[in-house]
Amino acid sequence: MTARATKPEHPDTDPDTLTASRRDFLKSASAAAGSLALSITAPGIALAAPGGSVRIPKERLNALAAKFYAVFNEGNILPASFADKYAARHDVELRRIVTFTRIPETGERVKVSGLLAVPAGARGAVPVLSWQHGTILSFDQVPSNLLRLEDETYELRDNVDSIETLFNVQRFAGNGYAVIAADYVGKGPYRNGRSEAYAVKGATVQCCLDILKAGLLELRKLGLRQSSLFLNGWSQGALNTQWLKQEMQRRGIKVRAAATQSPFNNLAESFHYWANAAAFIPASENSYPMPPAWITPCMIVLLGSYRRYYGLNGLFKTAIKPQYQAFAEKYWSDYSLEGEIAKSIPPAGDFLVDGFFDRFTSDTNSKLMRQLGDNGTTFWDYDSPIKFYYGLADEALPPRLVQPAVVAGGHFADGVPVKGASHRGTFLASLYGEGTVLNGSPTAFDWFNSLA
Repeated sequence: MTARATKPEHPDTDPDTLTASRRDFLKSASAAAGSLALSITAPGIALAAPGGSVRIPKERLNALAAKFYAVFNEGNILPASFADKYAARHDVELRRIVTFTRIPETGERVKVSGLLAVPAGARGAVPVLSWQHGTILSFDQVPSNLLRLEDETYELRDNVDSIETLFNVQRFAGNGYAVIAADYVGKGPYRNGRSEAYAVKGATVQCCLDILKAGLLELRKLGLRQSSLFLNGWSQGALNTQWLKQEMQRRGIKVRAAATQSPFNNLAESFHYWANAAAFIPASENSYPMPPAWITPCMIVLLGSYRRYYGLNGLFKTAIKPQYQAFAEKYWSDYSLEGEIAKSIPPAGDFLVDGFFDRFTSDTNSKLMRQLGDNGTTFWDYDSPIKFYYGLADEALPPRLVQPAVVAGGHFADGVPVKGASHRGTFLASLYGEGTVLNGSPTAFDWFNSLA
């Protein structure tokens, strides 16, 4: 796959083009009194400017969802055909939203982008879904780049476009929700060469809050208002969703319910699992899938992000074996695995220095582990419903690393084991699965509808 920064392809919701005064902003904000837009403290004025929209007919949405449903249905854990009952009922309008965020870890103020998707013709109050996407091993496979669909001949591609966002847009926006999704810091058309902040808590939370605020302001301009707020996220996005929910709870911002799929909770233990999966899988479960080759690039991105945003200088030298450091630096710089380099990905089990998880190896490595521990989400008492969908054959996250968060989460927390599900299968089942594969639980979509 090719990692590259992209340039804006469509009219954007961009504060650089605004002529609105602070008075105009305050007037608009006053109209939203009591809403989330006023509940979030941003580092600056998070504005969404008028811009062009891209309308996607429901028939095209359904056809795309059906096409990629087959790709994500790994192990055929769901019925082979895409059922009519999952169809979108509305055309959807997509807009790119842009605002500024301040990175708490460094104090930098940066431009970030995201996606707003609304059902065409919607009026009045609509439920809002804040969607947090999963790990993308590129710079531009982001939610807002679904605006590429403006070209009716454009063909979405797996590992090039944000297919997981497509599913959320089809399932939720196509059935009455407004969907707001951040591209994240260091991703998307305004990256400008910036490194991403992978699993960096402060930067991620503030970015998601600021994009959500900008999206809600844009909704007001469209004559829409939020009825209920829901959160949803998969994989890295599930971690981000937990962070977001916990921060909103601290601030007193009401979330009706949250859903996470393949939720990373204990980052330190997850990192350990990636590097030594055998230590976590009992001998009696020797058929459990081991982490795939893409885990090593994830480890590099995690180490690079923590080096960049937490000031852990020298981390590649202290944490990575010497023979793999050049590969790690190259990958961190361009996210490219094209050609022969794809054949030389270091095995995750041999990637870190000897003894990394057994004894003291370096002050920098110790700081990394403390920071991963500080950024964990496991031990939290939730004040509104949250479901943790976890696959029973998830190659990136075994069930035993998810279940403690369900135990600690209080009476609002519920675990949903997904029968036979891989990492992708878990996500797909959470949107399109039947009770037989979801241990009797509803999909996130049906559950949210019951609470809206």
